[in-house]
Amino acid sequence: MPGGQGPVTSTLELGPSGTAESAGTPGPRRCASRASVPQKLAEALSSQYGLNVFVAGLLLLLAWAVHAKGVGKRALLCVLTALMLLQLLWMLWYVGRSAAQRRLIRLKDAQAGARWLRGSISLFAVITIILGCLKIGYFIGFSECLSATEGVFPVTHTVHTLLQVYFLWGHAQDIIQSFKTLERFGVIHSVFTNLLLWANSVLNESKHQLNEHKERLITLGFGNITIVLDDHAPECNCTLPTLCSAISHGIYYLYPFNIEYQILASTMLYVLWKNVGRKVDGHQHPKMQFKFNGGMMGSVLGLTVLAATIGVVVVYMIRIGRSKTKSESALIMFYLYAIVLLMLMGAAGLVGIWIYRTNEKSLDESKNPARKLDADLLVGTASGSWLISWGSILAILCAKACPPYTWYNLPYSILVIVEKYIQNLFIIESIHREPEKLSEDIRTLRVVTVCNGNTTSLPSSCLKSGGVAEEVAPQDGEMPHAVNGNMCLREGHGKEEEESSWEGAPGPAHCPRFLQCNTKRRVLKNIAAFLFLCNISLWIPPAFGCRPEYDNGLEEIVFGFEPWIIVVNLAMPFSIFYRMHAAASLFEVYYKI
Repeated sequence: MPGGQGPVTSTLELGPSGTAESAGTPGPRRCASRASVPQKLAEALSSQYGLNVFVAGLLLLLAWAVHAKGVGKRALLCVLTALMLLQLLWMLWYVGRSAAQRRLIRLKDAQAGARWLRGSISLFAVITIILGCLKIGYFIGFSECLSATEGVFPVTHTVHTLLQVYFLWGHAQDIIQSFKTLERFGVIHSVFTNLLLWANSVLNESKHQLNEHKERLITLGFGNITIVLDDHAPECNCTLPTLCSAISHGIYYLYPFNIEYQILASTMLYVLWKNVGRKVDGHQHPKMQFKFNGGMMGSVLGLTVLAATIGVVVVYMIRIGRSKTKSESALIMFYLYAIVLLMLMGAAGLVGIWIYRTNEKSLDESKNPARKLDADLLVGTASGSWLISWGSILAILCAKACPPYTWYNLPYSILVIVEKYIQNLFIIESIHREPEKLSEDIRTLRVVTVCNGNTTSLPSSCLKSGGVAEEVAPQDGEMPHAVNGNMCLREGHGKEEEESSWEGAPGPAHCPRFLQCNTKRRVLKNIAAFLFLCNISLWIPPAFGCRPEYDNGLEEIVFGFEPWIIVVNLAMPFSIFYRMHAAASLFEVYYKI
């Protein structure tokens, strides 16, 4: 070559728009980085707007809760109704614009807004609508002394729930690429509106639980605790007293479902906000068919735990507060049952983590807002239970006189901390694993071997296992491995012939490895199914009033009534949400295994 130089080569790369870019010209990349600055600015502005709305709403809720002068329930409901109406306007605009542009190809995040997740929020939404109808009936019964806002609020909330569920079903997976600044403000407004509605429901439900707790303390004769009932009951009589009483009790039994609906909607909308303007590569995880197989034993054990939990809650609610002896026996029963269950859950989580650590399967390190939010919520909401547990441990160690149930409360509090720690590790490890998948090329591959002149094949049990496809399928153009020194010579077509052609052969040397992989998958499925049902079981007691942190009285004596009640009321909603969110994450884990 002249001048001793080699051939000049030009490397081209595809840019985000699909056009060729020169690797040696940094101009387009510099432009892209400049273009991302306004997007980051819009994200920061929208997040600060949402936080200010949330903080102002929380202060209004607090002012109403402490009976601040000039702040009544009417002002609170007016603000919440205005926020919902503003969100309704934005959702109607977005749905209308999407319908007008339905022929355009839209980017989707396959891991956001899964179908089972949308089904869950629909179930909670139905119960929320029933709750709204009960509130409307309650307003009609006490219409003489209630303001009109208490009738307008449940009607608006019902319409808001219907449209929001429709919106999430159709647009939860959208990756918005137009009107990004406006959409960011609309989505973040929706996120914090739902969070304020969640906080309002938590406050109302906590007031009801606190009143019941005070009534139990009065029954048990705690004279050293100042007890004043905080009741916001109407000052007039209901036109139908029996119906109003039934509605009043029914409302508080439905609050746990409404609370889960609001927080679930907030998380789905937050993922939508994080996806606004997101750059998505061409690689998308394939959709998999969900099959309820491989987790029978875990499901049976989990359903047994669920039935036992319901029985424990019923007995606890019947006995607690009736007398000192019955209350102590109810507490001991609950602690013993919870200790056994938490030990089983911790052991199952440790086995699952050990299986993952011995598995050579690669991790999925791709960035995904939904997965990151799941991990953050698990750790963040677990801190609520940890706060209560550490408070109980400190109270037990500092108390001068310890009732009989104290020595059951101590291991229970320790196990709550340890079990959630282990379960979080198991779930985070699971959601970062590549999902089990069998490509079409592998499913249609039929391989038979010739051993000593006879046509034989591998057992069908090896083919059907999750790991066999990875061993049998040629990787990167390599030839299939030899079996007992013989090469695979023939391939055919069709899935039915595939299964029949793998029968009747003695197992090769590596078949036990396939069976071992399949056994590990079955064990993981059983663990995920068992933990899923156990978390639902542990969601039931605190959601429906079975709260030993309230009823044992020990922490209130050590810390004081008001400080401990504040701690429990702040931490308990996060603890309740943790169980439901962990159950949802474990369902996804079962889906991927």
